[in-house]
Amino acid sequence: MSTDDDPLTDSRDTARTEAPENLAPHARVPVKIEEALGALAMALIVAISFGNVVVRYLTNVSFAFTEEFSVFLLVFMTFVGASAAFATNEHIRITFFLDLMRPRTRLLAEAATLLATTAMFALIVYYGAQVTYDEWYWEETSPGLGYPAWIYTIWLPLLSLAILGRVIGRAIALFRGRVR
Repeated sequence: MSTDDDPLTDSRDTARTEAPENLAPHARVPVKIEEALGALAMALIVAISFGNVVVRYLTNVSFAFTEEFSVFLLVFMTFVGASAAFATNEHIRITFFLDLMRPRTRLLAEAATLLATTAMFALIVYYGAQVTYDEWYWEETSPGLGYPAWIYTIWLPLLSLAILGRVIGRAIALFRGRVR
C-alpha cells in the first residue's frame, strides 16, 4: 500500500497546510463554532485578569471574586478546544510511534484512541450530570459570588456531549474513508 492510499498518512501535514475551514470537511457542524467560543472565552479571561491587575494597581483592592469566572472560562475553553481538536484530528497523540506503524496498525491505534476517548467523555457526561443535578437539588452555591453552583458544572456534561459528537463523527468518517 502506498502512502497515497493510506487514510492516515498526511493527517498532521494536512493540518499545517490547509485552510482552517477545510480541516474537517466531514463535519456537519462547522468547527468555526468551537473556534469562536474558545476565542470568546480567552478574551473574557484576558479582560477579567487585566481589569483585576489594573484595579489592584490603582486602588490596592483585588477582585478576588473574579477567579470563579476565570476558572470556569478556562475549563470551558479547554472543552471547546478539545471538541475542535477531535473534529480536525489535531488531538494529542504520540506521533513518533504512530509514524512507525503500518497503515492497518495505525488504523487500529486510531480506533483504540477513539474508543478510549468515547468511554472517558461518556463517563464525564454521566457523572457530570449527576454532580450538576445534586448541586441543583441541594441548592449549592458558589463560594465567591454565591451563584448557584450548577450554572458552572452543567457545562461539563453539555460540552462532553459536543466532544462525543465530534469523536463519533470523526470515527464514522475515518472508517468510511472520508478523512485522512
